[in-house]
Amino acid sequence: MPTRLILFTIFTLLLAACGPVKEVDITEGWDVEKLFRNARSEMNKGNYQTAIDRYEILESRFPFGHYATQAQLDVAYANFKFGEADSAVAAIDRFIKLNPRHETTDYAHYLRGLVNFNRGGTALDIIADRDLSDFNRNILLMAYDDFQLVIRKYSDSPFAEDSKQRIIFLRNKLASSDLKIAEYYASRGAWVATSNRTQSIILNFQGTTAIRQALKLQLLAYQNLGLNELASDTQRIIDLN
Repeated sequence: MPTRLILFTIFTLLLAACGPVKEVDITEGWDVEKLFRNARSEMNKGNYQTAIDRYEILESRFPFGHYATQAQLDVAYANFKFGEADSAVAAIDRFIKLNPRHETTDYAHYLRGLVNFNRGGTALDIIADRDLSDFNRNILLMAYDDFQLVIRKYSDSPFAEDSKQRIIFLRNKLASSDLKIAEYYASRGAWVATSNRTQSIILNFQGTTAIRQALKLQLLAYQNLGLNELASDTQRIIDLN
């Protein structure tokens, strides 16, 4: 038997004898407090994946009590900071379902709004200077609903005021999103669709920055549809404002 083949056979037998290398779990034997403090420390240092792993270990070993409840919420925040929006929302929804009357449930709803509010905020978006109204409108609506819930259900929450400011911002962006659709319809000569969309903006987004342009597009739509009386009414509104 050639020397090379003999060496290969010996090496193969040695590998088989050794078996798979067992991964060392450094958290083995840790109590719940040590696990929690370590997970929180990793999260504060920006090591979000490690923090997520630690929180999941904590909940699997110690599924009851204060630390487990807080871990459910912290893992949502860690996923949010790690850029895993879907995982963050899933964790938040689970926390709310398991703890509907917990003292931090208002924060959970607020965090859900933040996750949806920040979806799409990648480095590419910053470089391209994309407007938030260019993002998926359904995501903007989800964030809007999340912040509305905080205000409606938890009016005394410390997160209510920031939710109000974000709603004002989102209303402008939602109106801007609808305006872009109306402008597209107008560019195609689809005047009925233009009229319907601008009417929706005027009814649903009073006080936003898109109203003035929406009225002008509505006037143009009425003029092209031969709706002279409605066009005159719209012109009067424009003149008054």
